[in-house]
Amino acid sequence: PIEPRTVFLVATLMIVLTGGVLGLMHRSLAPDVQPSAVSWRIGTLLQAVGCLLLAVQPFLPALFVLPVANACILVGSTGYLRAMRQFHGLPDTAWILVPAVIGTLGTYVFVVVPSLGARIVVVSLALVVIEGACAWTLMRFARNEPMRSRAVLTGIFAAVAVLMLVRAVYSATVPISESNLLQSARWQLSLAPLIAATLPVVGTTSFLLMCLERIQVRWQDAASTDYLTGLANRRTVALAGERAFHAARRQDRAFAVAILDVDHFKAINDRHGHDIGDLALRHLAQVLDEVCRKGDLPGRLGGEEFCLILDEADAAHAFAAAERCRAQLQARPMALAVAC
Repeated sequence: PIEPRTVFLVATLMIVLTGGVLGLMHRSLAPDVQPSAVSWRIGTLLQAVGCLLLAVQPFLPALFVLPVANACILVGSTGYLRAMRQFHGLPDTAWILVPAVIGTLGTYVFVVVPSLGARIVVVSLALVVIEGACAWTLMRFARNEPMRSRAVLTGIFAAVAVLMLVRAVYSATVPISESNLLQSARWQLSLAPLIAATLPVVGTTSFLLMCLERIQVRWQDAASTDYLTGLANRRTVALAGERAFHAARRQDRAFAVAILDVDHFKAINDRHGHDIGDLALRHLAQVLDEVCRKGDLPGRLGGEEFCLILDEADAAHAFAAAERCRAQLQARPMALAVAC
């Protein structure tokens, strides 16, 4: 049988240790993910406090320890939600605290009017909302920033939400004679301490991997992207062109490359300065990227030379693509506002 007090104490120790590891890793994280790491760490430590209070609840007044313990767990879980929002650049909002507030008030009410089943239902449903919101936030940005660690963390939050829903349904439909969780060995009621013991460890590991994976993706982007225009750089264009060439050869299909060069670009730099020249190159790159078909790859070879790798296109299509780009540039001259 599950001994809830032991699980709560073990959970407290594991949560404190994982929070400490995250603290040690903080300076190694990218600056833009450090605020989310702080929110995650605070949420983790709040859950540790909540687990410790639940473990020692027989020695403290129930009207104090139960609402405070559940508030720590619920606000700690909300810290995870805040961390997910900060990770994706979403603004803070007080609304994310609503489930935690409702769950804490519900705990207080059902301590005054004693009902373990009702307390479990209220807290479990609040956790369903919070954990579900964490999973939803991650899924919203999965297409823009696909990561394996994101998928794992999404699955963890979703699984916790489902388990909490099972716990709530069980507590609402089955009579519960116990007065607190420490008196019960039923697994349906002991889901909370079990999850409290595993979620911070597995979740924190996945969160750290997600932070590190973002750094890795940015390094890869920096190595393959032209710093000025955001297009593929010379190395990436060369590799992609080689792959496209061999693929076209194997499949006996058309393949073309268009080279674009800005006439008299040196005169722009000489007359207006290199900063204006850089703006002109960015403008050209933006137009080039917009006129490309799906599957085509625009890139910058260097200086004012650009390249367009055209999938399944012969010389005529390549000429048409280059002409389309030229026409768009002619139709959309770069405009600058100069302060006098």
